[in-house]
Amino acid sequence: MAATEPPPVRFPQDRTCPYHPPAAYAPLREGRPLSRVSLFDGRAVWVVTGHGVARELLADTRLSTDRTRPAFPALTERFAAARNRRIALLGVDDPEHRVQRRMLVPSFTLKRTAALRPRIQETVDRLLDRMEQQGPPAELVRDFALPVPSMVICALLGVPYGDHDFFEERSRRLLRGPAAADIEEARDQLDAYFGSLIDQKEKDPGEGLLDELIRDQLREGNVDGEELISLATILLVAGHETTANMISLGTLTLLDHPEQLAELRAEPALMPAAAEELLRFLSIADGLLRVAVRDIEVAGATIRAGEGVVFSTSVVNRDELAFPAPDTLDWHRSARHHVAFGFGIHQCLGQNLARAEMEIALRTLFDRFPGLRLAVPADAVAFKPGDTIQGMLELPVTW
Repeated sequence: MAATEPPPVRFPQDRTCPYHPPAAYAPLREGRPLSRVSLFDGRAVWVVTGHGVARELLADTRLSTDRTRPAFPALTERFAAARNRRIALLGVDDPEHRVQRRMLVPSFTLKRTAALRPRIQETVDRLLDRMEQQGPPAELVRDFALPVPSMVICALLGVPYGDHDFFEERSRRLLRGPAAADIEEARDQLDAYFGSLIDQKEKDPGEGLLDELIRDQLREGNVDGEELISLATILLVAGHETTANMISLGTLTLLDHPEQLAELRAEPALMPAAAEELLRFLSIADGLLRVAVRDIEVAGATIRAGEGVVFSTSVVNRDELAFPAPDTLDWHRSARHHVAFGFGIHQCLGQNLARAEMEIALRTLFDRFPGLRLAVPADAVAFKPGDTIQGMLELPVTW
């Protein structure tokens, strides 16, 4: 009698350690670079776990990011029920995507990011001054990891930071629910917020990216109000949520790896390489989604038109064919070819800014607080479930 195939691994699952892929993904790491997983509703989709295949498919125009397509996969019930609206940049294909991205690329170049570094450093210093004045313990997510990128993206966009409680809470609900109604309400409220802000800026322009888009794109008829609101929302939400998680989870990871932390403190020039390795190692945006619009032959398999594809970045970035000893944190490896920012035309627009914020925030934090340590037992530190961007819910520290 032929052996029966084991049931497909369920995807996504929670991590048992905040900086390692879920233990239940072990069969995915040991198998082929392309296999099958089961989503919350029992739907079977392709999962990409091999590094080479991931880069090949992420650059393949036969895979669509348009989540309004009927066959587009959803990782959770709440997102399946809330995907009726298109999302700028991340949720559109070329040529529309190319037009949107071209509007924004000049604001996220290496040169523009370098010009922002003094402002990022000033923001980091101010927040750490406040943390030191208040004295230990501190809750690092609330007091540092979240406000750093939130302040920076507000300054870049021209969004009043005084409104941060509003948009941070709506961003949290947009990404984590808990129900579809929460996602829809948060999106509606962010739409209304940006609609009002755009109206205000049309009458009284400022100097942020949003003001530039109003002047150069909206008034010229290159975008309409709805598209500009969608662009502003994705820039604001992605611009602070992802980096906040990298700073908090990166801090925990360094505290859990004292030898690597000591090496980094002894050789500050390693920080850019360390940021790259942390991006690979942590892979916080796990589960990039696509749907095939035409048949694709790859890795000995055929992805049929209408089939869903999920990229498990946490597994792809632990592919030992691309990263020897992948479960080891190594500042001396070349990790720049990771897919933590995706790959292809949808590769993260803000990656240069994210790198700068990580480098400055982590270096300055450990310089200012050389005795930084957890204020609670390690097993009491709460981190996020597997169906959203990975990171810390809270990170109590002392020094």
